[in-house]
Amino acid sequence: VQLQASGGGLVQAGGSLRLSCAASGRTFSSYAMGWFRQAPGKEREFVAAISWSAGNLNYADSVKGRFTISRDNPKNTAYLQMDSLKPEDTARYYCGASRVSAYVGTLAPYYDYWGQGTQVTVSS
Repeated sequence: VQLQASGGGLVQAGGSLRLSCAASGRTFSSYAMGWFRQAPGKEREFVAAISWSAGNLNYADSVKGRFTISRDNPKNTAYLQMDSLKPEDTARYYCGASRVSAYVGTLAPYYDYWGQGTQVTVSS
């Protein structure tokens, strides 16, 4: 599967953005999806994950209550709605797909496919 992330940009603190991750192929609904981010000089970190049916969700503590992950299987797309953005949310955001359909964990090696990322910059 190929993944294409989009929706990043420059936003002021307190603002919102919605990231999209469009997947190719007919098996999107069988993959769990995750969002990770990486700031310059830092390791890639987990943000949120959603199982194939959206029955299981998981969020990093730093984004709970502000970010919402969702998916639309007929559209082969996963989303990350980001509200109340903070300067520390500035990073390149990556979507990943896991062949373990129920996986909503935080470990990047469990995600088999990755998009190219989209930059999010939050100004103070």
